[in-house]
Amino acid sequence: MLRLPCPYCGERDEPEFRFAGEPAVRPGSDVGDAVWAAYLYMRSNEKGPHREVWSHAGGCGQFFLLERDTVSHAVLRALRPGEAS
Repeated sequence: MLRLPCPYCGERDEPEFRFAGEPAVRPGSDVGDAVWAAYLYMRSNEKGPHREVWSHAGGCGQFFLLERDTVSHAVLRALRPGEAS
């Protein structure tokens, strides 16, 4: 079983967490449909080290950034939003 480190609660089993996507900057309201579609649906799906947003849904409910290698599933680090990267 994969164990993920919550920066608020410590290390817990993966079923307590929910994947919330990749970090993305929300476009302004004055952009066209193509920009909104890219924001909503296009993901990089990178192979190797990758930054993701997760929620500790079965615990504290907080969102955090997780750096994880998508090939080996090794967790590199967990950061609170706004923490130095």
